[in-house]
Amino acid sequence: MPILHTVNKSPFERNSLDSAISHALKGSSVMLYEDGVYGAMKGTASADKISGAMKDVSFYVLGPDLKARGIDESKLIDGIKVVDYSDFVQLTVDNDKVSAWT
Repeated sequence: MPILHTVNKSPFERNSLDSAISHALKGSSVMLYEDGVYGAMKGTASADKISGAMKDVSFYVLGPDLKARGIDESKLIDGIKVVDYSDFVQLTVDNDKVSAWT
C-alpha cells in the first residue's frame, strides 16, 4: 500500500522530514514543497538521510517552490525528481493514501 508523504516545513526548523522518512515504507514517496524544498539540497544534514532512503522510497520536489526560493536544480540531491503541480496531483492519485507531515 504506497503512501505519499508530504513535507512542507524546512528540516532546519522542524523534524517533519525525518518523521516522514522514518515512516515511509518501501514503495512509498516523499514530496517536498513550500519550505520543505530546503531538505532536497546537497550538503545538508538531510542529504545523507534522503540518499540512504532512496533505495526504497522515491523523492520529489515541487519545481515552482524551488524557483520561488531561488534554489537552482543543480543544488539538489542526485535522484530527487523535480515535478510541477500536475505531477503532484498525479502522485496523490497514484498512491493509496497521503500523509501530511507539518
